[in-house]
This record gives sequence, C-alpha cells and structure tokens, in this order.
Amino acid sequence: MTRRKLTDDEIDLWQKVVKHAERLHAGREKKGGDHADPPASKPKPKPKPHRAAPASLPHFEVGSKARGKLPGHDLKASPSRKLASDPLRMDEKAFRRMKRGKLKPEGKLDLHGMRMESAHGALTRFILSAQASNKRLVLVITGKGKDRDEPGPMPVPRGVLRHQVPQWLALQPLAQAVLQVTPAHISHGGEGAYYVYLRRIR
Repeated sequence: MTRRKLTDDEIDLWQKVVKHAERLHAGREKKGGDHADPPASKPKPKPKPHRAAPASLPHFEVGSKARGKLPGHDLKASPSRKLASDPLRMDEKAFRRMKRGKLKPEGKLDLHGMRMESAHGALTRFILSAQASNKRLVLVITGKGKDRDEPGPMPVPRGVLRHQVPQWLALQPLAQAVLQVTPAHISHGGEGAYYVYLRRIR
C-alpha cells in the first residue's frame, strides 16, 4: 500500500506546529550536532546520623510486677451475712434459743423447687395466715440451690429463692408481720431454711 502525498495545506499546518513546539527533553542531543549542557550529577545521599546502640533492657519475667491474687466475684453478700448485720428486734434470750434450734417452729412452708412467682405468692399467704393465727415462729424452707450447669459470663448467685425470700420478707405487706429473720439451725435445714419470728397482732 503506497502512502499518499501531503497536500500543501497539510504541509503549512505542520510547519506552524513545529515552530511553536518545545522539546520535552531539553538535555538530549539536538539536531545538527549541537549538545545541550550535560545533566547535573545526582547529589550524593547524606549519611544517616549514627544511632547509639540501645541500652540493655532490664531483666523481665512474666507476672513479676503483677498484683496479688484478684478477689473473686462478690456481687451480692450471702443471706447469712446480710441477716447477721440486721439489728436485733426480738428478745435476746429467745433469739439465742431460736438460733440454737431450741424453739420449735409452729408452722412450716416448703418453697423448694417452686418458681419465683408461685413462691412469692405462697410465702405471702403463709406469713399473713400464720400471723392471723397468732403463731410466733415459723420455718420457711428455700433449699440451698444448685450450681448452674453451664456457667455464663456473669456470676449468678447460687439459690435464687434463698437470696430472694429475705428481701420479700422485708417488703410490704410482709414487713409489718415480720419481727426477725435468721438462717435456721442445722436441725431445721441450716442454710437452706429461715426462721421467721412474727409480730403479735395488736
């Protein structure tokens, strides 16, 4: 395939373009034998400042600066400890006999195995009925509770009813009927039961 010849208009246009064009690489050799100034040599890199060798680190052992053993979870005090801090509101001699299991309960309620809602209702009915019958000492059995089968991220107190019953007894309508609450003697259930000493109706 032969190339076509440029027209006069195309040649004139090309000449105009050449006159106004600038070289991209001015440092390269020009036509006609002329040489441009030689490119400047690259500057030598500055030497990096000398760094002193790091000082030797002190000897370290894992756990050497750890504090003593962290305390375990104690989100809620045990019912026994909380009840022990309650003020004594009944006769001291009768209280000592009750704690030693020398006083015989006049009534007994077993909440062991009940759900919270039914246990609360049963406790309310039992306490108010016992007070209406002029009973002074009753026994409420909660059970000690079972450990969770699968421990979760948050600790859960063992024995939900064991923790809940003293709180229910401190709230109305039961608070006006209850004079003293204390964990039962081992002969009456120990940590899994409570003595509830009732007020007289006046």
